Amino acid sequence: MMRLYKVYHRLSPFSSSCCCLLHPFSLGNARFPSSTLRSFRHLRTHSTNLFKPAMSASRFNRLVPVNSALAEDGSAAGNGSANASLTFAEDDDESVIGVKYRVPPPEIRDIVDAPPLPALSFSPLRDKILFMKRRSLPPLAELARPEEKLAGLRIDGKCNTRSRMSFYTGIGIHSLMPDGSLGPETEVRGLPDGAKINFVTWSNDGKHLAFSVRFEEEESSSSKLRVWVADVETGMARPLFQSPDIYLNAVFDNYVWVDNSTLLVCTIPLSRGDPPKKPLVPSGPKIQSNEQKTIVQVRTFQDLLKDEYDEDLFDYYATSQLVLASLDGKVKEVGSPAIYTSLDPSPDEKYILISSIHRPYSFIVPCGRFPKKVDLWTADGNFVRELCDLPLAEDIPIASNSVRNGMRSLNWRADKPSTLYWAETQDGGDAKVEVSPRDIVYTQPAEPQEGEEPEILHKLDLRYGGISWCDDSLALVYESWYKTRRTRTWVISPGSKDVSPRILFDRSSEDVYSDPGSPMLRRTSTGNYVIAKLRKENDDATYLLLNGNGATPEGDIPFLDLFDINTGSKERIWESDKEKYYESVVALLSDQKEGDIHINDLKILTSKESKTENTQYYIQSWPDKKLCQITDFPHPYPQLASLQKDMIRYERKDGVQLTATLYLPPGYDPSKDGPLPCLVWSYPGEFKSKDAAGQVRGSPNEFAGIGPTSALLWLARRFAILSGPTIPIIGEGDEEANDRYVEQLVASAEAAVEEVIRRGVAHPNKIAVGGHSYGAFMTANLLAHAPHLFCCGIARSGAYNRTLTPFGFQVNEDRTLWEATNTYVEMSPFMSANRIKKPILLIHGEEDNNAGTLTMQSDRFFNALKGHGALCRLVILPFESHGYSARESIMHVLWETDRWLQKHCVSNTSEVSADIGKSKDGEGKEVTDIENKAVAASGGGGAELSDDIESGQFHSKPRSLM
Repeated sequence: MMRLYKVYHRLSPFSSSCCCLLHPFSLGNARFPSSTLRSFRHLRTHSTNLFKPAMSASRFNRLVPVNSALAEDGSAAGNGSANASLTFAEDDDESVIGVKYRVPPPEIRDIVDAPPLPALSFSPLRDKILFMKRRSLPPLAELARPEEKLAGLRIDGKCNTRSRMSFYTGIGIHSLMPDGSLGPETEVRGLPDGAKINFVTWSNDGKHLAFSVRFEEEESSSSKLRVWVADVETGMARPLFQSPDIYLNAVFDNYVWVDNSTLLVCTIPLSRGDPPKKPLVPSGPKIQSNEQKTIVQVRTFQDLLKDEYDEDLFDYYATSQLVLASLDGKVKEVGSPAIYTSLDPSPDEKYILISSIHRPYSFIVPCGRFPKKVDLWTADGNFVRELCDLPLAEDIPIASNSVRNGMRSLNWRADKPSTLYWAETQDGGDAKVEVSPRDIVYTQPAEPQEGEEPEILHKLDLRYGGISWCDDSLALVYESWYKTRRTRTWVISPGSKDVSPRILFDRSSEDVYSDPGSPMLRRTSTGNYVIAKLRKENDDATYLLLNGNGATPEGDIPFLDLFDINTGSKERIWESDKEKYYESVVALLSDQKEGDIHINDLKILTSKESKTENTQYYIQSWPDKKLCQITDFPHPYPQLASLQKDMIRYERKDGVQLTATLYLPPGYDPSKDGPLPCLVWSYPGEFKSKDAAGQVRGSPNEFAGIGPTSALLWLARRFAILSGPTIPIIGEGDEEANDRYVEQLVASAEAAVEEVIRRGVAHPNKIAVGGHSYGAFMTANLLAHAPHLFCCGIARSGAYNRTLTPFGFQVNEDRTLWEATNTYVEMSPFMSANRIKKPILLIHGEEDNNAGTLTMQSDRFFNALKGHGALCRLVILPFESHGYSARESIMHVLWETDRWLQKHCVSNTSEVSADIGKSKDGEGKEVTDIENKAVAASGGGGAELSDDIESGQFHSKPRSLM
């Protein structure tokens, strides 16, 4: 199933901080291994940080898994008005220490409240498209519902699923006509009133849909989830189970099509009683021990288990009973109740990989590190064999590229009926251990002959990153190493041991200009995805399609290359418009037939947008490259349709080339209107070289997507917006980038400010700075160390004291506080709170569950600022996480931000540059003073950026890839 989610950040169901959890794209009910998903990025790897400011939507950001409408770690599934559950106040009480939620001015509010666009999904046979309708921003009452915080997860006990989960409100089915137009809509009907729809998946033959349904009950709570199915031709829907007592357990994986008429479903055990009750009197003290003197360094994970009661509660909500259910009503329980985390049928539908976790649990790491068992079952639910049982993994080193010891990335070969493959580390999982090979990839039949050992498929000296399969003559294996940014792609012949592996690409992941693109995949008849091979008339060569971003010094110009895998020669068969539009290849559509695709039968799905024109989707067919438009989305905010956008380049004083996107209000003319107040919004990135840091990323022609808390909203308030100016923190060779963090941060900010002033678009005394998460950390540091640049700052959900995260932070800092004391202290704006004299607005979710950005970071920073008489304000948002999702919260954040900018930026009359001399004169003394400060470490360890397995965020494997 192809899923298109035309998402500007304003419409995304993910938080502004949670980009690390988004699949690159999701396309059709394919059983597609998560490790292979990474392979899409390997040929196109670059250093774009995961918290890139939400200013323009890349093509991958527009595609998200439909079968999720995922649990929210901080954002909404869409926009539009929502009935506020709390009282709003529109007056600006100057005391502004009240209890009411506020709303921003109408010009901002109207943009945020614009109706959301639907999500799209193509059928496996490419003959139908779903339009999945989405709701507006949720009311705060939904976030206020009780949730259990267990093992790194947040669980809605009423629904027995992840809490804060978004949903679809309806599904429309359109046939795709031969001329590329859409047929009339068939609405999925028969659902209960107010149905909330999740986890939409197609059957492999495209004749049925499966999805979960819940609805509102009394006291503003939702019911448990039930599995429904719908006939695609008629749109008629019905419950899968005839019994009203069978409910879906969606804490982990939920259900999967085993074949075209059967689903394997994780259900709540019928024998389950009431939740365990917390004892009034504990049975004893809470004790943790390390009498074996084991070295265990962990980051500051949130929502962990705390005691035996939590362990029992986790078992209660996470335990499922697997049930095989047929469309004809047959139901069969299989296996015993357990905490099943993933279900993965083999391509031939004969076997199922079943993953589960079990005791002993841990109080210091999330469930992603709990003991993990992987079993092989037959498709009818009979146990075949145990593949692995990995022990508790509390001691994974904090160094980048460290992994769990034992079998990992265990998946099915997409090009074989039932062949397994996996990787095993040879360095014990510790990236600091030097060994060759570092990883070995193995393969084995589902049921090997007696005594048949796993076969070594490939050996790697970097860290294994996935495989793209084609057939016995071709597969691509990816490996990379973060510390050096090196990434390599190998060509192997899985079925020919006498053919030696060879390197296809060996490059720096930061060098976006050299990115050759990623191989496009075609869907097989089994619903899996393999590398598409193309052929030309009277030509025996083997061609692949490489789909690339096409980064150039003028911006991205996406392309599609016909690539000879044997000779390396390329022929560009498609390229984006360079002048006005930004186009990209979204998916391959000519994959209904098995085997190689003739070039004249090529059909692709593309997107097209411009600075002022919303993204639309097209089908393009060879040989005449005929183009058929299939969507006609309205402009989401016509009041800003004529905004001005320019990708600008400038230079840092050390010669590093920098880029940024400059947005100006509609109708603005600097020669007539003069300089504007300006908001600089960014997020630092780490690089290994100056050349890579200076490369241009993004396109000047991309549509300006505006999220519900985006800085671009202030275009409606006549601000100039400098979005995502490159803030590179460079550590060349053996140099650690963070050792010169403040110096490079200030130099980059100075260059950006000088450029907007030089252009005459920004008033030098009215330039504000802001950011979210690591961008908030940046903001506080700039106000401390570069007060000559900015009149005020806005910092959302940040971490300000690195001694509170002593075992590393972000991606690139894997030294501990005790190994790099000066760096931890010097980077912490908390330690320089006495230097911050410019107004700073701190905003934080009260329930921030992101490792490293605990809510107390803002609490303590505010108290430090207040203790030195700084002009500061702290806003804590009830029930919100790292990003913000409730309409009340978002509107209030916008009101706070607008008030701060109007009061301390627009109305600023002081000379910001008057601080230049004082700042620069004090630079040397500042470092000396910081070095002499005492370090007060307070336990834990964390990072703004944590991957899924660390944080326990299991996601079901995307079964729908285009």
